[in-house]
Amino acid sequence: MSATTATPADATLANLSGVLPDLEKLYTDIHAHPELSMQEERTSGIAAARLRAAGFDVTTGVGKTGVVGVLKNGDGPVVMLRADMDALPVKEATGLPYASTVTATDRSGKTVPVAHACGHDMHVAWLVGAATLFAKARDEWHGTLMPVFQPAEETAEGSQAMIDDGMLERFPKPDVILGQHVMVGAAGVIGTRVGVVTSAGDSLQIRLFGRGAHGSMPQSSIDPVVMAAATVMRLQTIVSREVAPEDAAVVTIGALQAGTKENVIPDEAIIKLNVRTFDDQVRTRVLDAIQRIVKAEASASGSPRPPEVTTLDRYRMVKNDPAATKRVVDAFRHYFSAEHVEEWPPTTASEDFGSFGQEWHVPAVFWFVGGTDPTVYAKARSEGRLGDLPTNHNPRFAPVIHPTLEAGVKALVVAAQAWLAA
Repeated sequence: MSATTATPADATLANLSGVLPDLEKLYTDIHAHPELSMQEERTSGIAAARLRAAGFDVTTGVGKTGVVGVLKNGDGPVVMLRADMDALPVKEATGLPYASTVTATDRSGKTVPVAHACGHDMHVAWLVGAATLFAKARDEWHGTLMPVFQPAEETAEGSQAMIDDGMLERFPKPDVILGQHVMVGAAGVIGTRVGVVTSAGDSLQIRLFGRGAHGSMPQSSIDPVVMAAATVMRLQTIVSREVAPEDAAVVTIGALQAGTKENVIPDEAIIKLNVRTFDDQVRTRVLDAIQRIVKAEASASGSPRPPEVTTLDRYRMVKNDPAATKRVVDAFRHYFSAEHVEEWPPTTASEDFGSFGQEWHVPAVFWFVGGTDPTVYAKARSEGRLGDLPTNHNPRFAPVIHPTLEAGVKALVVAAQAWLAA
């Protein structure tokens, strides 16, 4: 995949073949031992141990389970590389020999299955690999490398937890922050773009209040099930009737919970929904519309109390700095062959990576690495069946190890070396 002309990253990556078998073992081990958000004790311990072994100064427990490594190698820029560590409450269905059979207790006290259904295990292996290679090749670069292993991306709290724990004051201010994510796409292909990369994400819980009654006496009730059903249907009109066609928004109802028995009208109902937007004004318009509709439907039903709307989590948009992105993409195109570097459209998935750059007020660049078997991806694409491929958060999602593993390590090294080249 390397270009025919020499690149600044070549010497640093010369040791990749030697560390790759160990990285594969690391990846499969982490995949088989996933941990929920803010419970990443084992994973963070492994990351910290690998950094210490490579010669980094290591700080653990940042934002509870976050890990920050610092390797100073002379004068020069500070480059932060970020990987997230947490897994999801999903039962894995990949059938892989290293598939997770882990269960854990979530915050509500419920026992849930746990799986790396979003590829954060690959992210950890990538960053360990890149940090190890830079430590082995100190004559090939100068500056400061700061790998960051972040908890709780899946709950939109990990980056902010690290920031709230004094990360901006305790560690060197980066000149650039770099990150990447494995996604559906031909393994080894790098997807980049300038500007918005991932959407803003807002998750809300709506609690609607009614008056319970016997199922045979609906006239004595204020039925929260009907109230919730009407609310759900009306919420679906926001995108189709209140968002301009040239804008983009997603409003998804992920849960509607009410009652316990068929002949009992309950006192209340719960709606949980998720909103994705690419524009701050559109986001405000959609969130305001949700509030208006929820309150109006409750009032129309004669609800005894106003509804309660609670924010469950919030992701900021991830926006790539134009100048820094050009620098990264130029380095990618110099190192990788042309067919392995593509411009990808923004995705409605969300990420909390953007908080670091926004809080530190430094440029950040985020890109994607394909993780689907190239033959499988090409066949699905030719047959118009890309939608059939297991996406992130699907129980069957698992990147093909090769060439995904080496491609991600190479991408981190090539991008960082664009600032750290000797």
